[in-house]
Amino acid sequence: MNKAITDGIEFMPPAFADGLDAWSSGDGTPGSDTYEGSLDAAFVPSDADFGGALELLKTQATMKLRYMGQTPILPGCYLRICARVKAVSGAMPDVRIAGWAGGAGDVHVSGLIETGPEVTLTAYGDVVEVSAIVGSGARGGVDMPWGTGPIYGHFGIDLTGPAGGVVRIDDIEIEDVTQLFLRDMIGAVDVRDFGAVGDGVADDHAAFVAADAAAAGRDVLVPEGSYFLGDSVTLQSRTRFVGTVTMPDDKVLTLMRDFGLPAYAAAFGDAALGFRKAFQSLISSPHHVELDMEGMKIDLREPIDLATAAPNVSAFAQRRVISNGQFSVVAGSNWDTESVSSQASYSASKPFELNSVANVANIPVGALVEGSGVGREVYVRSRNVAAETIELSRPLYDAEGTQTFTFHRFKYMLDFSGFDKISKFTLSNLDFLCRNECNGVMLATRGVSFHIRDCWFTGPRDRGVTSPGEGCQGMMVDRCQFLSEEQSVLVPARQSVGLNTNGNDVKIRDNRCAYFRYFAVIGGTSSVISGNHIFQGDAADPGPRSAGLVMAHTNSRATITGNYIDNCSIEWTNEHDEAPDFASEFSFSQMSITNNNFLSQSSAPSFNYILIKPYGPGHFITGLNVTGNSFRLIDGNIDRVEGIDTSFAELDYSRFKNIVFAGNAFNNVNHPVESPLALRHTEASASSTWVVEADPSLPFDAWARTVESVTPEGAIRTSGGAVHYGMPYCEVQQGPENDQVHLRWAEPVKGTVVVRLRIDNPV
Repeated sequence: MNKAITDGIEFMPPAFADGLDAWSSGDGTPGSDTYEGSLDAAFVPSDADFGGALELLKTQATMKLRYMGQTPILPGCYLRICARVKAVSGAMPDVRIAGWAGGAGDVHVSGLIETGPEVTLTAYGDVVEVSAIVGSGARGGVDMPWGTGPIYGHFGIDLTGPAGGVVRIDDIEIEDVTQLFLRDMIGAVDVRDFGAVGDGVADDHAAFVAADAAAAGRDVLVPEGSYFLGDSVTLQSRTRFVGTVTMPDDKVLTLMRDFGLPAYAAAFGDAALGFRKAFQSLISSPHHVELDMEGMKIDLREPIDLATAAPNVSAFAQRRVISNGQFSVVAGSNWDTESVSSQASYSASKPFELNSVANVANIPVGALVEGSGVGREVYVRSRNVAAETIELSRPLYDAEGTQTFTFHRFKYMLDFSGFDKISKFTLSNLDFLCRNECNGVMLATRGVSFHIRDCWFTGPRDRGVTSPGEGCQGMMVDRCQFLSEEQSVLVPARQSVGLNTNGNDVKIRDNRCAYFRYFAVIGGTSSVISGNHIFQGDAADPGPRSAGLVMAHTNSRATITGNYIDNCSIEWTNEHDEAPDFASEFSFSQMSITNNNFLSQSSAPSFNYILIKPYGPGHFITGLNVTGNSFRLIDGNIDRVEGIDTSFAELDYSRFKNIVFAGNAFNNVNHPVESPLALRHTEASASSTWVVEADPSLPFDAWARTVESVTPEGAIRTSGGAVHYGMPYCEVQQGPENDQVHLRWAEPVKGTVVVRLRIDNPV
């Protein structure tokens, strides 16, 4: 029985956000003063715990807050009034639920209990919930039994005790809880009738099992109390929790008919603990595929170590989904980054290992590694305390010998890193509200086909999604929002990274990513990056720009298409190579950058949208397709859209092969480039050698290595004006920069030709 459902009666008062004129500082009766315009009250739209909240300054011995609407009191109907309150400053008041009983003719019905149990606020910022039940009958658990005289009430809270304090109050809730008092009518089986004690000590496991077996289609009721379950329990019936349960960490509660976060939050009396136990059931039993949070918000005071939540599971490879909820951080020291500095040695002969690691036991798995010769997004994948070694997620490019490394272990809302392997797992429609206090998700070190879709990563302090190993193999990230809190920070000072990958076959599609140092550091091959909007500008004018995408594997085999790349670049490096110098490998090869929109504003002239950075000598490009892109600058020009960062080494232009840089649009770019490049050359005076200058129109300032064709425009004539019917031969890689082509004619001639040349050797 629930009058809100059966009769459509509205019990819930309006939110404070809708206006304070509905909230009285007296009894709530017509004509009483409201908090609208009061100097003692203000609406706070963005409280960290409540969202919107009412802030009150206590100025009276008993300060009242009453809803001026008439909440119906019906015979046989029981209402629970709840409020969440926290002290902000000043003296700590007492809080209680209170009401005003109204009878026929709007008269006060006197002689009734009109206040609930009183709670004392004891610490600033601690959220305290007060509640009371009002109804017609004097039943157990009813705090304000009013009989049948009142027909409505004005409900709210009282602040008593010392004056001068400031409190904040979440929206007051009034709900119909009649079902708690009508058990026989609704066909419920009470676990107490089967021997449950509910004292938090006696093992009530057998009573729960017996009640579930006897339910026969009825609900199982868990009344007030704390019920200890010493073993795993699977309940086939619908279960209503008024009381709560406790269990050992390794025991599983499976709610077959109520598998969702609200039921588990009710069962364990806490949303975060309920989530841990629901997740444990999700991957410990075969009964459910999806954990639906049903729109619930979990306020996290510490990271959720998912491997600890399911201690009996080390690896899992069946499809599972967590969906439809929000994780919101509560600031505190539990989110502080652990930083450890330790001396260790590195040898390229063991590229994934640090050895002779001092104090290795103090270095956490999943820590970011920093040191000389360490590339971006290198993590501690595992550690061997006895052998004093650390396994790295990626090789180091120039760290031979012994040095002091620094290890930073960021804290994540959801941390899968304790699992050996997690595959086929999906996070869907989740909001990770980090508020620059913590980070989003850390993956397991191994796994295939992790899928993150339609999620929001808002304000991660350091990282949105981190892969400390190969748990990102085949990962898909679709339609997510990655929003950094570093918008006001200039690009060179930013620290946050949207995500990183180490495995192959990653798909990153249709995401929106704003104001990170780098959006994605891609360490594997065969990635598909499409349809994303990545923007990373700042207030500097002009300013340096960072990479939106860092492609850290030479033989990339990546497809980057249809993206909006705004105030950032694509940087292609080999910083994760086992040996950064070219050896027997494909070098920078097989990347396709097509049909993207590149835009930048107030960027330094030296900025390049596509930047290749070799970390060792001897490398070259073989297989690069840059076609159909739009390159545009606002508020200034840049010199070129492409470039080579020679901080460590040059590229070997003599080995360029299979490069197409064509069909692109350039706006406010000083030197548009193409390869194959079509040049119109006119020789006004007869000469037997025509020098065709390709610079600066060749990509990467590379060499003119191949002439595809020489086509005369009109007649080629001798000095005397006669038509010359012969053709020249070509000499490529001419001039001091190897960027000229010499056309050699049989005799001195003049005229115009179109020369089509390229920077590579296509054969």
